Amino acid sequence: MDAVALTLVDAPPKDETRAAPAVDPAAAPPMPEESRLSMPAQALWRFDARARRRWAAPKLARTPWIARLVTFGGGLALTVYGGEEMYRVIDVGGVTTLKWALLALFVLNFSWIALSFASAVVGFVALLFKRPTPPLPEALAARTAVVMPIYNEAPSRVFGALQAIFQDVEATGLGAHFDWFFLSDTTNPDVWIAEERAFAAIRRRLGEGARVYYRRREKNTSRKAGNIADFVTRWGGAYAHMVVLDADSLMAGRTIVRLAAAMERDPDAGIIQTLPLIINRNTLFARVQQFAARIYGPVIAAGLSQWMGRDGNYWGHNAIIRTEAFAHHCGLPDLKGRPPFGGHILSHDFVEAALIRRAGYAVYMMPTLGGSYEESPPSLIDLSIRDRRWCQGNLQHSRVLWARGFHWASRQHFLTGIFGYLTSPLWLAQLLVGIALVFQASYFRPEYFTAKFTLFPVWPRFDAERSLALFALTMAILLAPKLFGLIVAMVDKETRRGSGGVFMLLVSTLFEVLMSALLAPIMMLIQTGHVFHILFGFDTGWDPQRRDDGSVPVKAIVRRHRSHVFLGVLSLIAGLLISPSLVAWMSPTIAGLILAIGISWATSQRWLGLVFRRAGVLVTPEETTTPPIARRGRALSRLLARAGEDEVNGLVAIHADPELRALHEAWLPMRTPRQRGQISADRAMAEAKLADAETLEDAVTWLNRGERLVVLSDRALLGMLARLPHRAAPEQPAESERLAS
Repeated sequence: MDAVALTLVDAPPKDETRAAPAVDPAAAPPMPEESRLSMPAQALWRFDARARRRWAAPKLARTPWIARLVTFGGGLALTVYGGEEMYRVIDVGGVTTLKWALLALFVLNFSWIALSFASAVVGFVALLFKRPTPPLPEALAARTAVVMPIYNEAPSRVFGALQAIFQDVEATGLGAHFDWFFLSDTTNPDVWIAEERAFAAIRRRLGEGARVYYRRREKNTSRKAGNIADFVTRWGGAYAHMVVLDADSLMAGRTIVRLAAAMERDPDAGIIQTLPLIINRNTLFARVQQFAARIYGPVIAAGLSQWMGRDGNYWGHNAIIRTEAFAHHCGLPDLKGRPPFGGHILSHDFVEAALIRRAGYAVYMMPTLGGSYEESPPSLIDLSIRDRRWCQGNLQHSRVLWARGFHWASRQHFLTGIFGYLTSPLWLAQLLVGIALVFQASYFRPEYFTAKFTLFPVWPRFDAERSLALFALTMAILLAPKLFGLIVAMVDKETRRGSGGVFMLLVSTLFEVLMSALLAPIMMLIQTGHVFHILFGFDTGWDPQRRDDGSVPVKAIVRRHRSHVFLGVLSLIAGLLISPSLVAWMSPTIAGLILAIGISWATSQRWLGLVFRRAGVLVTPEETTTPPIARRGRALSRLLARAGEDEVNGLVAIHADPELRALHEAWLPMRTPRQRGQISADRAMAEAKLADAETLEDAVTWLNRGERLVVLSDRALLGMLARLPHRAAPEQPAESERLAS
């Protein structure tokens, strides 16, 4: 692996007979000349339908009526049938208020899984008759920017990944059509300097003409959406398209080139989304996610792609976007009010897809294109941190759901996202109502007479036989998409062999189903907590995501899940007091909660995930035969990480390396002179501390994070820092002491 990595990071072959270039590639401007585009904020509640552009290629604009009829018609029919069966279950001796509540909650929850089932049926059929991947184009006409927004990420990881993608695109022979951008929103001063050092290094490795650029924003206005918007408004005019990556994205060169060719073939395409598969995961929790995404994900994505057609959605990364259309129609307004429902739009991608579709551009997915990868959180706790941010973003979509001019499919995407989080509190409410009904039947006098006049009392009884049949139907509908994915995996030779064969596919699927059943009640309580946290007005913030496979400390696990264990034990005791049959009915939920700490700890362990991998359980084809882009990206990242420069103190690095300091100062933006009387507290404190410091060690010790950012952003303060000695000079003996000696 080291030999492979060293080959990859070496500069391109040089002609030994020619002199080395006199100009350091790293000394070139960090960004190209600006080519501006206007990106006005869109009015959500005003839209003139006459302004919507007409299709330039009407033959491509086919509406997938059959897929939509099967998905929504089938989902509705199943929901009606399930609701009717549930009514018959509870309509034994009459329907009480609690029974009506149980029926309503059941229909809401059942409709969600019924729609997912119907969509999976469509995806299953589509994958059985999938079309071949389009060939690699011989030429491209337009220029494409590949942009990677980064926020306090390990530079070795992101710079290694982008270099691997760059070299893979170059290998297609069409690399001249792509420029590469690191768009940093980093706020950690040490990571900032590490990014600049990594940027200088990647330019030197790739040589002149590599067209790799770096820009850091000083203010993280509107977070990732603002980061992309800043690029589009300042440099977007030079590029017909842009491929948007995430910090954990990997895309094969052929995939990127095919996306660019698809954009050129389709003049109406505004956004084309790929299906990212999860790779490089080793903890047991992440491996369960990785296996599920690989085996079941294609069926779900194919179903979505079929019924969405050209009215699709955008997931924020691993997609290509028509730059000018995005600039003119996807400027996001701030919502009135304060976070979590007001302020800037957190989950911007759904809204951007709805806006560009409203303007008359197509948004669609190419789920079978391949070569698109991402990573996932390594533990349940890491997932819950990310999930809380996604929960806020999706619930915030309730503010834009009925915006004027949106296509009904765009509204469906919003509803899907919102309901994806509301199902947890709805499921919890259904469980609580069911417990209340059993408790009422066991300990309290029943509600003898309902609002409707009857001659006989109403006892809270159920049709046990019909209830069992309905439970079996619900489980079948819930598990059917997994079965479809398993069948597709078995039919596909490469997937079957790459997953260990039919037997290991069955073992892995059964284990994944078991783990999902145990994790489901924990996630239910976590997401319910997120929903209520947001409804009560708490903002989630914007913390960087932990992407490594390091295990979570036991104390953090106990602190996060102790309330879940308490609720599980309480449910068990209450169930035993009420009815043993209630405990049997709720046993998967109770077991998951009581074992929450153990499950969370075990699934966060890297060593345990590797044990399962060696045993052949949860293995995916991308592990059996690692994609070249993943192998190169991992080798580069590991090699760069060995240099140990990701976490070096930024002040120390700048002080120790005059060449880096010169590049850093050259890359700082020009500032307007400050007005008299306007003095930043951080700058004043930083300047005072630097003036007092006798050594670099003093400055490093005294300056806090905000003041270090100020020093690194100010040329004058950098000069003060550079003049400090690294260590104090040894004290000279006094004159009297020397004479005495």
